[in-house]
Amino acid sequence: MVMKFYSPEFEADAVALCLSDPDLTLAGAAKDLGISRGTLRDWIRTHRGEHGTTTSTIKEPTAVSEPSREEELKAEIAALCTELKTVRKENATLAQERGIRPCGLGGGRRVGPWMSVL
Repeated sequence: MVMKFYSPEFEADAVALCLSDPDLTLAGAAKDLGISRGTLRDWIRTHRGEHGTTTSTIKEPTAVSEPSREEELKAEIAALCTELKTVRKENATLAQERGIRPCGLGGGRRVGPWMSVL
């Protein structure tokens, strides 16, 4: 990856933008500016170190949203497992109706007189 260099004016404007809007998240500001969140965070840390500012007005995404995403994924997995069970039952029913042998000898294919069975 190519290392990008930004002008000091751009860095100062980006930091000022982040520090001026308390509702702006670090990730959102970085995305709007077209830079990485880590780069913007480093610029803000440098600014605070130079100016002795320790208070944070930037919202970092909290871990509270993580469990909801985890719960969402677990619900999706459960739904997909249920759907898979249903599809497998339907597949078995169709295979039985059509006279297709389950995977094993013949690999689930129809066996006719033109094929030899081992």
